[in-house]
Amino acid sequence: MKKLFLNKLNLVLALIVLTFASCEKENDGIVPAQDQTSQSIENLKAALLPPTTQELPKIVSDQINSSKANLLHYTDKSMEILEVTVLGTINTADALNLSKEIISSKESVVANGDVAEPSSIVAGPLKDLYSGNELLEIQDNLNEVATNELKINDQILEITWNIKNKKVKSLCFYRTDGIVWDNVIGGLVIMEQPQIEESSQGDFHSKVSSKWRSLTWTANWLWGSKRGEMGAKITIYYSSSRVTNTDRSDWGNISLGKARSESKILNNTGSYGKIRYALGLCTPTGSLSFNSSNFTVSFSGLGSNIIANGTLTLYP
Repeated sequence: MKKLFLNKLNLVLALIVLTFASCEKENDGIVPAQDQTSQSIENLKAALLPPTTQELPKIVSDQINSSKANLLHYTDKSMEILEVTVLGTINTADALNLSKEIISSKESVVANGDVAEPSSIVAGPLKDLYSGNELLEIQDNLNEVATNELKINDQILEITWNIKNKKVKSLCFYRTDGIVWDNVIGGLVIMEQPQIEESSQGDFHSKVSSKWRSLTWTANWLWGSKRGEMGAKITIYYSSSRVTNTDRSDWGNISLGKARSESKILNNTGSYGKIRYALGLCTPTGSLSFNSSNFTVSFSGLGSNIIANGTLTLYP
């Protein structure tokens, strides 16, 4: 009886040892996500056509230097470019596909916010900022950007950043005519204060006069050039201080991002003209939606954005 018990005990112990050994063997093939991304970047570096020089095209160099200056001006070194290293050229389909995978990886560093308002800046690995369906949606958006924008013969440089006392790196894709995409640079904007313009014009022959007023928001790239714009305009036609007709227009556009603009007339004739507008701009990792029932544009997801819902009224 004692011998039978010992045999059973030995069998149990043997099964336990085999189970642990099997688990260890399986775990040998599991690489942590961060290591996977680091390995992907190393694989990409090996797949690129090596650079013959660290010198950048003049336009790209100017964009980097202007970005450094704007970051210093607005953020006072809470966000800065520390180092730029040329990695090489995408000259194969494998290198192109690896680039797309890295851009949309949940471990990839991203940023968003208005540099003119440093407190709005959020940066870090994508997985630290979002999770679940929102994370998957943003990864899809980044993959779409990479698929649409990256091409064979694009060049890559690695940017080392200091973002709120944390050192991180991003891949910046560029051509001889400028930067194509970078998850950090592409997620940031510099917003200008909305501009109001107006003008009036009389018509002596018809005795009808007109006036217009517009409201415009402008978003700039990190290096300062214009990236996008949205706005609305109201025009009234009047005679003897009475509005006879009201027109409206709206617009929205942004490079590497999404825009939405809507407007409608609230008061067409009488003592004044009035329109309602619903406007939105955002970088590509976010989404815009229009609600026709309350006539508003709203933003969701991750990304720099500006939303404006309001009215314009104009009197003769």
